[in-house]
Amino acid sequence: MAMNKLIGILILLCATFGLAGAEEVTKEQIKGLDEQVQDIKKDVLAISAELNLLEEKLLYPSNTHIAFFVSVAQDADFQPDAIQITLDNKDVAHYIYSFKEVQALQKGGVQRVFTGNVRTGEHNLQVKAIGKQGGSKKTDTATYAVNKGIGPQFVEIRLTGSGIEFRDW
Repeated sequence: MAMNKLIGILILLCATFGLAGAEEVTKEQIKGLDEQVQDIKKDVLAISAELNLLEEKLLYPSNTHIAFFVSVAQDADFQPDAIQITLDNKDVAHYIYSFKEVQALQKGGVQRVFTGNVRTGEHNLQVKAIGKQGGSKKTDTATYAVNKGIGPQFVEIRLTGSGIEFRDW
């Protein structure tokens, strides 16, 4: 959307220069126009970043905010193919991993797989991970009682060779 506005401004400026008369556009004028366009572009990107932060604050207030992150233990030879997350008997996330994503997780990467809102109190989290370990297919399922307090809640879902571990941040 911002790019369309930028293109519209450029077309308008080009049309203005074309209607201004038969004088030729100099290199300085083109350079000045290019600098103006770059300034507008920076402003649009800054406004977009501010709007994204405001949107996140409105959609996920800190007193109800909850997020789940997935990681793989570095010493585990488990390679996840997919993960399914259920919170209070409602499916909240499904994800199928690509080869590059599995490599990133095995090198210590962390993926935010769900962000949402819940009331304070205890919530039942169930995680099902499907993948490969030692050349054979493996499915792990684990449950965890999330105690949501006041303020944001972050839970790490760590996939290991022996199962699934949970950690509150």
